[in-house]
Amino acid sequence: MKIAILSRNRKLYSTRRLVEAAEVRGHEVRVLDTTKCYMNINAAHPTVHYKGETLPNFDAVIPRIGASITFYGTAVLRQFEMIGAYPLSESVAIARSRDKLRSLQILSRAGVGLPATGFASSPDNTQDLVKMVGGAPLVVKLLEGTQGRGVVLAETQKAAESVIDAFRELRANFLVQQFIKEAGGSDIRALVIGEKVVAAMQRTAKEGEFRSNLHRGGSAEVAKLTKIERATAVIASQKLGLNVAGVDLLRSNNGPLVMEVNSSPGLEGIETATGKDVAAMMIEFIEKNARPHRTRTRGKG
Repeated sequence: MKIAILSRNRKLYSTRRLVEAAEVRGHEVRVLDTTKCYMNINAAHPTVHYKGETLPNFDAVIPRIGASITFYGTAVLRQFEMIGAYPLSESVAIARSRDKLRSLQILSRAGVGLPATGFASSPDNTQDLVKMVGGAPLVVKLLEGTQGRGVVLAETQKAAESVIDAFRELRANFLVQQFIKEAGGSDIRALVIGEKVVAAMQRTAKEGEFRSNLHRGGSAEVAKLTKIERATAVIASQKLGLNVAGVDLLRSNNGPLVMEVNSSPGLEGIETATGKDVAAMMIEFIEKNARPHRTRTRGKG
């Protein structure tokens, strides 16, 4: 098969591993810088161009689209979908997952467990907003934040009101979310491919930090999931339309709660922690499912 990987840096661990896994299985792979792709959009013969050439048709495309280029990256992926390439994760599904508010609303509608979450515009609602999610301590999250950036733990009512008011002054979009104390600074990253959790790790925040992201010094070890945790991760991925997802779960007194669903999960942490060849599993999924013009969410918002 001819496989394109949309990645701005071919030296990144995840990109390198996907190239290696595909080539070992006999596929022809090309890494394309997403921002250097451009499109000829027409009814007769839509094409994707790259550095002055018209790209050939690919059997499949693996999107590794960073949050900072979501709009352009999903447009490029959508063009490949129009031409007939099979996307490992589809443009519509990626756009859903990147909109934190929208993704939580989709999961809420599906009955997936979530931390109590509030969203408001008017500063008149601050006190009720804090009360709505169970009071302090609580977490305030920028909607555009990634890898733990733009996430603040407000430990008192006064601190919560101050942080919320400050974000409003900056005209930032943010969520107010219940703090799950019993999680103890740990969360679970469940890597879902298709209808199965293929690997899982527990991430624990470093001392003095409540965010467990590995980029922020957190540690990781292999995690054993319960049936309900596995089911929750798979349902969350499927409800957003993703074939591959990193689902972040908190273990609460009320069962597993979904914090976030990541459409371009990094492979280094989870492969290192679990010893599993997740990259090969992703390529195998493409081999089993790739068909021309095979997109589940075509035409849906």
